[in-house]
Amino acid sequence: MKTNTRKIAGTGLLTAIVVVLQLLGSFIKLGPFSISLVLIPIVVGAALYGKLAGAWLGLAFGIAVLVSGDAAAFMTINPAGAIITVIVKGLLAGLAAGLVYSLIEKKNKTAATIAAAIVCPVVNTGVFLIGCSLFFMDTVRQWAEGAGFGSSVGTYMIVGLVGLNFVFELVINIVLSPVIVKLVRLGKKESK
Repeated sequence: MKTNTRKIAGTGLLTAIVVVLQLLGSFIKLGPFSISLVLIPIVVGAALYGKLAGAWLGLAFGIAVLVSGDAAAFMTINPAGAIITVIVKGLLAGLAAGLVYSLIEKKNKTAATIAAAIVCPVVNTGVFLIGCSLFFMDTVRQWAEGAGFGSSVGTYMIVGLVGLNFVFELVINIVLSPVIVKLVRLGKKESK
């Protein structure tokens, strides 16, 4: 009973952090999109509370992206495609982080957290690129031409749309997620 209460409270707190980070983070841009610090609490939640908590936190992230206006450029082109892409990328990023963590945790919890911290932004960015290909390719092609990439749409998508953001998100997740998970676990031991 105590564990379930702790899990619900922890997931609730991380949900609030996800929403606040997304709303504040929407003002910090690196390239055309905002930097997503939100992936850190998603990885932390997936590591501490499991894959369903990770999926829930990813879903909250997706909803917060839509509310923050961070998907506005895509909403004007194809609202249904934007909603599907944003919700699915967040949900799958959290779920994948939790699944990877659960596969590795028995061998090494730190390695499991690092693996989850890698998988989360990879899935988030990968699903975003798939969504761009499925729902927004004509617009992305125009953006690529306008940015001087000519017909190199794939290069534009990797370099222009996600490049620096992805690298920043990946590095910050690999550095901070294991530290935060370890600190929370230390705090749990101290409170017993």
